[in-house]
Amino acid sequence: MENPGDSQMKLVTGPGGYVLEDVPHFTDYLPDLPSYPNPLQDNPAYSVVKQYFVNDDDTVPQKVVVHKDGPRGVHFRRAGPRQRVYFESDEVHACIVTCGGLCPGLNTVIREIVCGLYHMYGVRKILGIDGGYRGFYAKNTITLTPKFVNDIHKRGGTILGTSRGGHVKSKIVDSIQDRGINQVYIIGGDGTQRGAAVIFEEIKRRGLKVAVAGVPKTIDNDIPVIDKSFGFDTAVEEAQRAINAAHVEATSIENGIGLVKLMGRYSGFIAMYATLASRDVDCCLIPESPFYLEGSGGLYEYIEKRLKENGHMVIVIAEGAGQDLLSESLQSMDQQDASGNKLLQDVGLWISHRIKEHFAEKKMTINLKYIDPTYMIRAIPSIASDNVYCTLLAHSAVHGAMAGYTGFTVGPVNGRHAYIPFNRITEKQNKVVITDRMWARLLSSTNQPSFLNPRDIAESKKEKQPATGILDGENCNNGASVAEDNPCVSAAGLSDVENCKDGISMTEDNPSGGVNFAMFSFFYDGRNRNRNRNWASGRQGESLDVHILHVEASPSPRYPSS
Repeated sequence: MENPGDSQMKLVTGPGGYVLEDVPHFTDYLPDLPSYPNPLQDNPAYSVVKQYFVNDDDTVPQKVVVHKDGPRGVHFRRAGPRQRVYFESDEVHACIVTCGGLCPGLNTVIREIVCGLYHMYGVRKILGIDGGYRGFYAKNTITLTPKFVNDIHKRGGTILGTSRGGHVKSKIVDSIQDRGINQVYIIGGDGTQRGAAVIFEEIKRRGLKVAVAGVPKTIDNDIPVIDKSFGFDTAVEEAQRAINAAHVEATSIENGIGLVKLMGRYSGFIAMYATLASRDVDCCLIPESPFYLEGSGGLYEYIEKRLKENGHMVIVIAEGAGQDLLSESLQSMDQQDASGNKLLQDVGLWISHRIKEHFAEKKMTINLKYIDPTYMIRAIPSIASDNVYCTLLAHSAVHGAMAGYTGFTVGPVNGRHAYIPFNRITEKQNKVVITDRMWARLLSSTNQPSFLNPRDIAESKKEKQPATGILDGENCNNGASVAEDNPCVSAAGLSDVENCKDGISMTEDNPSGGVNFAMFSFFYDGRNRNRNRNWASGRQGESLDVHILHVEASPSPRYPSS
């Protein structure tokens, strides 16, 4: 697949100092297109709404927390209906395609795109593309009407079928052109959205009046910029059933261990939020937070300690956690699926065997039950909150396409739906920030150690990392400096207080990092020291055990941390 990032980003500098990362519009390359009054103004369902139409100048800021003298940052174009549209109702010939893995809410998005086009804009020609991208040129289409999709939101999966790969740009655009399709709605993850960007570029090159709108989908919640992805809430809710089952199994037998593997290839959001919601979990392992098994402070030691204290234990592990450990003990095959995702080893099954082997050698009896609910979670219908969210996503996509916008994806940014350029969705993955308060809350809930590997300590001493905190490194208050010789790291950024009180600096004479007391786990390059100061409360005379970890700059968390 080609790189869609080659095209020039559309940037507009606003009068307030912000930068609008705008999305393409038909008039950028088809300047003489006529526009029409939006039919919603005559729709009785919306007659009671005040100021229903979105002002063309409305934007949504990517960050709502800014410093007084700091830049205004990046904005996106606000989603919603416009007063003028660039399609007449009987002119529209729309199609919908779903790609990639299953996710709760797919059918709801399909339903609401169909019903939105039909009831809001009077569109009657809507096709479903069967079987993902390759369905454009290899399969038949499905005619979609409100009656046909009426109850599909009550079912899991996708009525259109899905697949990975199959992206042949020329064949897809040829099919779109031959069928007379002029609105394309593409539902899928980052790989699918990259494909959508390539399709848009080819359509633009050919000078076609075809709107390409993406709806981002990933159950792992790893899409950047947007607040969260649809299906995530449903996944967290359903994961509770598996965790509860593991807890029942563990508490019903001597030295019982319930191990649950949840989805999360590169991001541990499902595991983290399911753990926080459950409160029955003793240990949560995610890809962003490395762990090790043997030795002091390792997983085996913690399991033994927990079993002696409570007589049982529940462990939640994301599918992408511990892959480096598997690579060391298994002959790893560097294989990929059709979407380009690396095929992961089954870390849940592997770690189950390792735990059993370890305690068998120690002649300590344990009873471990391993639960993998992955495909059960993917296949269920979405819960109520996700159904509402899917409706808003679908309607935003429809409004954008009708208004002449193209080459965009939709999603909420700080609670307001916006049109986002494809490249911003595909440029990186959103990950759990383990120096953020939300991860600290999890550590407080489970009381698990940080599982810092001694090898990582050695590496962190060799390579200094830039200081950072949850607000893009701007967390040092009251004159504390951030420099190579005085890196004031946002230790207090993990608590609900200001950072680096009273100008506390961390130099070679005072190298503190890795605060780990009850709810703190922080990463920094330095030596272990106790300090005669409690940063969180400002009280004197209390010592902290400082653990060395690794500081890494990363984006803000998916959800507000307080």
